[in-house]
Amino acid sequence: MRIHELKRRLREAGAGPSHEQRILRLWSHALPRDSGRRLPHSFFPSSLMQALPAIEAELAGLARIHTVHPGADGSERLLVALADGQTVESVLLPRDGLCVSSQVGCAVGCQFCMTGQGGLLRQVGSAEIIAQVALARMRRKVRKVVFMGMGEPAHNLDNVMEAIELLGTVGNIGHKNLVFSTVGDPRAFERLQQERVKPALALSLHTTKAALRKTLLPRAPDMTPEALVDAGERYARATGYPIQYQWALLEGVNDGEDEIEGIVRLLSGKYGVLNMIPFNAVDGVAFSRPSWERCEQIARTLHERGILTKLRDSAGQDVDGGCGQLRARAAGGSPVVLRRGAATAATAGSPQ
Repeated sequence: MRIHELKRRLREAGAGPSHEQRILRLWSHALPRDSGRRLPHSFFPSSLMQALPAIEAELAGLARIHTVHPGADGSERLLVALADGQTVESVLLPRDGLCVSSQVGCAVGCQFCMTGQGGLLRQVGSAEIIAQVALARMRRKVRKVVFMGMGEPAHNLDNVMEAIELLGTVGNIGHKNLVFSTVGDPRAFERLQQERVKPALALSLHTTKAALRKTLLPRAPDMTPEALVDAGERYARATGYPIQYQWALLEGVNDGEDEIEGIVRLLSGKYGVLNMIPFNAVDGVAFSRPSWERCEQIARTLHERGILTKLRDSAGQDVDGGCGQLRARAAGGSPVVLRRGAATAATAGSPQ
C-alpha cells in the first residue's frame, strides 16, 4: 500500500483534512484511536467511523515483528515480516534513532553488503515504511529516522519521498533528523531539491578512485567520486544541512595513504562530515576490517588535515549486524563469499 492510496480511501469514507491528519498522526506514532482530547465518535463523521476498523486492520497487517535481536550497545535489530511473507530489517539505534529498509533486497550489489547479494526482490511501499516506524515506536521513542537499511532509496524514490513527507509533518520528525542515504543518483538530487520536506543527505563514497568504486558498487549510477561530492555540496549549501559521506573501511582495499590524500583533495573546504565505519564482519566473507588502532590513526590524520571525520562502529555488531544478515539467516541462506580479489586489483592499479 502507498500513503496516497490510504488518503484516498479515507476521503472516500468521508474524512476531511483534519480527520485525515489525525488518523495519519495516530498511525505513525503507534497511538490508539482514542488518543487526544476529542473522542473519535464526536470528531469523526459516522461514515468514517464505520470504515475505520477495516482500514486500521489493514494498516496493522502491513508489517509485524518476526524476531528481535537486542545488542549489547542498546540497539535492537528487528526482522520485520511484511504481509506477503517477505522480510526486511529495521534497527532501533541508541539515542532514539531508527534505521528503516526501503526495498526487499537491492539492485546495486555492493561487494561488502549482504543485502545486494540476492538482487532486488521488490519495492517496499510507502505505507510499509511507515509501518516499520510504527512498530519501532511501540517499543521505544523514535526521534530520528535514517533510510540506511536494506535497499537503495533512490531506486524507490516515490515511496521513500512519500514516507519522508509524512514523517516530516504529522510524524513529527525534524527534517534534519530524516536521513536519505544513497549511492548517488542524478534523479534523486533533482527530486530532493523540489520536495517540501528536505531530508539530510548521506552519500556512500567508500573510495576516491572511480575504478575501485565501480568494482565495489558495481551497479551504482555512473557518477565519479568528484561528481558525487559536487552534487552533495550543492544540496548541502541549499538546505543548510552538512552532507554525511559514508566510508566502509575495508582492510587493504580503501584504508591506504593514497585514499587519505584523495579524501583531503575531495573534501577540503566542503560542507560535510566523513563517517568512517569499519567493515561489519560477516562469516565467510573475504573482506575484513582494519584494526581499531589503524581506524583511529586514519581518523586522526584526516582531522589533522582539516577533514571533519567521525569514526563510527555499526550498531548491533554482536547480533548479525550487517544489513541483510538477519534476513539471510532467517531464510536459511549462508553468507556469500565476496570477491575481494577484484577490488584489490583495482586498488593496486594506477591512480584514478
